[in-house]
Amino acid sequence: MASYSAHFGEEAPLVGNNGSGTIFFTHCNLLCNFCQNYEISHMGEGSPLDDDQLAEIMLALQQTGCHNINFVTPSHVVPQILSAVYLAAQRGLTVPLVYNCGGYDRVETLKLLHGIVDIYMPDFKFWDSKVAQDTCDAPDYPEVAKSALIEMHRQVGDLCIDEASGLAFKGVLVRHLVLPGGLAGTAKVMAFLAKSLSRNTYVNVMSQYRPCGRARDMKVLAVALSTAEYDQAVKEAKAAGINRLDKPRRVFQGW
Repeated sequence: MASYSAHFGEEAPLVGNNGSGTIFFTHCNLLCNFCQNYEISHMGEGSPLDDDQLAEIMLALQQTGCHNINFVTPSHVVPQILSAVYLAAQRGLTVPLVYNCGGYDRVETLKLLHGIVDIYMPDFKFWDSKVAQDTCDAPDYPEVAKSALIEMHRQVGDLCIDEASGLAFKGVLVRHLVLPGGLAGTAKVMAFLAKSLSRNTYVNVMSQYRPCGRARDMKVLAVALSTAEYDQAVKEAKAAGINRLDKPRRVFQGW
């Protein structure tokens, strides 16, 4: 594990007044060259812990008032998470569980999580297999992500938000990081979400791309995202019928 804390930078329905109880796992099953957590995902920064320690961390986050337990990059440690959740549940864990992943998940694994995960928060990173090949050596990413998101939505449906608290308690929340040069294929991703999941899908069209990690190895990724590119992506989402959008967090930085 790299870190755990009450996090206030997540999407509005997860944060509330007391934050989302994020647990960042070391390493990743996708390894994008532009990862903003490169030291954690690629370089392995973090410390080992056992099931009992992970269970106690979940309970500690709940005790501080966190509205959920948010597993960040969990895809490669699902068995360990399930073991720890079993212990934590026996000791009084009751807040919703969030599976915060890159969308590169086997359907067979997701079926093991049915009835355990309350909120799925996958990325849908790229529509084009060539982009996936160039950025993370995973040309099958688009097809894997499509199958994964369909399964997630089958399990928990559209994101459900409590009217009184404004907090999500069940459903799918999709993240889509807009990339320079249209590399993410936003229009096609949004059309897929509207058609294959639901036009009511809650989406965070993310604006905070900046060249991190090895992004500068690709010329098109060596620059920050422009305001015009982000605005175009939002227009494409709405044109596809996706109007349930998280509040934008515009963080443009020149390089």
